[in-house]
Amino acid sequence: MPARADLQDINRIYHTEPSLAAFEICQGGGCAHSDMLQLSQPEWENVLRIFTSQSETAEQERARIAAAIGMLEDIVGTKTGTAADRAGTFGNSEYQHQQDCNDEAINSTTYMRLMQQAGLIRFHTILDTRTRKFFFSGWPHTTAVIRENDSNAEYAVDSWFYDNGHPATIVPMAQWKDGYIPEDSPIRHRE
Repeated sequence: MPARADLQDINRIYHTEPSLAAFEICQGGGCAHSDMLQLSQPEWENVLRIFTSQSETAEQERARIAAAIGMLEDIVGTKTGTAADRAGTFGNSEYQHQQDCNDEAINSTTYMRLMQQAGLIRFHTILDTRTRKFFFSGWPHTTAVIRENDSNAEYAVDSWFYDNGHPATIVPMAQWKDGYIPEDSPIRHRE
């Protein structure tokens, strides 16, 4: 994987309004490669089913956001070759179509923006990505972020900890900033 992020592509993708007919997905580490995609109505209906009944609490909405990100990774993975994306970054260089945390953070933000446009996210506001320092081997780590509207509590929305298609991990930002890694994450055994 490239060691540096393609900041121009990341900035462009991050500031482009996605739609079901046209949105861009990053892969290759630091958005070294991007794909312009669209979702069919049947594909989007798979996501809508996760939100069949309206969320009654912010906590319920976060669980649905996490599941929807996993679903969208599955759908998108078959189109981009990222279906076999493995958790983490290090030790995955021999695998094609891998995503680092920058790719995952941008893609998760794009997915949440699509959900927000459809009125599926009501209890949260999508914020800019955040980075924590000195993760594995001194490398920084980036995540998507949401803020609960009523409490102003911020949450990391991190899809990097598990293989493609697994629900995103959503934890309080302070916990994530402290170096949080889920106990059952494959990266604990690979990194």
